[in-house]
Amino acid sequence: MDEKLLDILVCPICKGPLLYRKEEQELICKADRLAYPIRDDIPVMLEEEARTLDADEEI
Repeated sequence: MDEKLLDILVCPICKGPLLYRKEEQELICKADRLAYPIRDDIPVMLEEEARTLDADEEI
């Protein structure tokens, strides 16, 4: 994942910062507890494609 792209990407819902999980290939929004998938090095920043983080899942 390109570092420059990571610097400018924000959550499409709250416009907050995102955390990059390399092994899971996801971008995490802590505020909304959503994980956006990265497919073929392209972040899928659609709310309907995001998965909700479980309550016991560590951020």
